[in-house]
Amino acid sequence: MLILTPTGGQESQEEKIYDVLIIGGGPAAFTAGIYVARAMKEAIIIEKEAPGGQVAVSDVIDNFPGFIEIKGSELANRMMQHVQKFGVPIEFAEVTRLVKEDDLFVAHTADGRTFKGKTAIIATGATPRKLGVPGEDKFYGAGVSYCAVCDGHFFRDKVVAVVGGGDSAFTEALYLTGIVKKLYLIHRREGFRAQPIYVEALKKKPNVEFILNTIVREIRGDTKVNELLLYDRKQDIEFTLPVDGVFIYIGMLPAVEPFRELEGLEYDNQGFIIAPETTETKIPGLFVAGDVRSKELRQIATAVSDGAYAGTKAVEYLEELENAKSGGSS
Repeated sequence: MLILTPTGGQESQEEKIYDVLIIGGGPAAFTAGIYVARAMKEAIIIEKEAPGGQVAVSDVIDNFPGFIEIKGSELANRMMQHVQKFGVPIEFAEVTRLVKEDDLFVAHTADGRTFKGKTAIIATGATPRKLGVPGEDKFYGAGVSYCAVCDGHFFRDKVVAVVGGGDSAFTEALYLTGIVKKLYLIHRREGFRAQPIYVEALKKKPNVEFILNTIVREIRGDTKVNELLLYDRKQDIEFTLPVDGVFIYIGMLPAVEPFRELEGLEYDNQGFIIAPETTETKIPGLFVAGDVRSKELRQIATAVSDGAYAGTKAVEYLEELENAKSGGSS
């Protein structure tokens, strides 16, 4: 269970200037906070929801070094405790705007507060991509879900579908096989992007059936989901599939809306923020880490790597500023 510890600080946020603002509360943010704090700089983490990001709602993590198998919520909690050990405060607020005023980054929150920093790290992650079909929004919370760990228990001994072909679809489907009576894995192609170890594991489950080369055209029901309208791309036919629920994993959308006013940020064709492995953006003093950064692989390990880079580079930037003000050399 996650332990939510308030910052407890009484100093006015409008008056305080942090060395580093870290926006987001997942592995990248926590790692950055640790690196900044160990360099004796003052950081604050601003997270809009429960800390941990996608890790917190993952069932079992088995590919993070040092943990053969660990619950996602426990790993998220350990990361949070680690950063708190170094005295980094965590403020629970939704950042709606990040702007640069003079030499400071200013984060505005939905509850009317502001946080100021000499540097900033964007680590807001990504949210599930929607199918965009009729019934998806209507039945959200009534049979439509994007989180098996959160909602799987509602479907004990029922029939569900999982839509997707990547790691998330397969790991969440594996979790659901221990709860549901029957699971259909629906994917628009024949092949999968998921790691072979997950694909083979799911194929061995007796209560799983694969429906390939097929897309969802509509989610139907009365007060809750009771069937899907599917389209078989190979046979060019539509058919219905009775289900009690559908779990959707077709990719992620980057959480970048609060940063639209920042001139100089670059985005790829999917909306992720472009920055090299060093996490440095073209805006001096601004860094981007974790799933929100444009990259090929989005895993806990790569988020931690990004966080280490971002924290280190932010400290280097601060030291350069201090040297410039004092007239010294780096």
